[in-house]
Amino acid sequence: MKIQGRAWKFGDDVDTDAIIAARYLNPTDPAELGACLMEDIRPGFACEDVRGGIIVAGANFGCGSSREHAPVAIRGAGVRAVVAESFARIFFRNAFNTGLPIFESADAAKGIVEGDEIEIDASEGLIRNLSRNETYRSQPVPPFMRELIASGGLLSYMMKNLNQEGKKK
Repeated sequence: MKIQGRAWKFGDDVDTDAIIAARYLNPTDPAELGACLMEDIRPGFACEDVRGGIIVAGANFGCGSSREHAPVAIRGAGVRAVVAESFARIFFRNAFNTGLPIFESADAAKGIVEGDEIEIDASEGLIRNLSRNETYRSQPVPPFMRELIASGGLLSYMMKNLNQEGKKK
């Protein structure tokens, strides 16, 4: 599984309220949530050409509340993945459960600048900065987690498998 896109850079301690502010939590449509992505820390961010991009951030990305709206809003805006020095644990789990690929790499977080074109090989744990000809390491995403991402998250994965089980009977 390879992911490629333009880097959008953020700093440390980007909390879930900064990712999607509480006043925007009423819609259930991911695209509506995505339209408000990072509004309080970077007004108009979702209006930039972020679709197909990759967020790159510092330490403790996704700290704060346990709301699943944050990774859903990121996906809803069309962002393909997040690379950060580290993630808050609940955000880490919510990201995979909602189908958002995330990658921890302090070297990548420090070495990538906004606008760099990067490519991520999830199965190998490699993050390539195509603009600077640099490669960084991350933990490879295990096969099951790649299946979750490919299915669009845990709920979609379970529904797909339940449907397949029902067809076998």
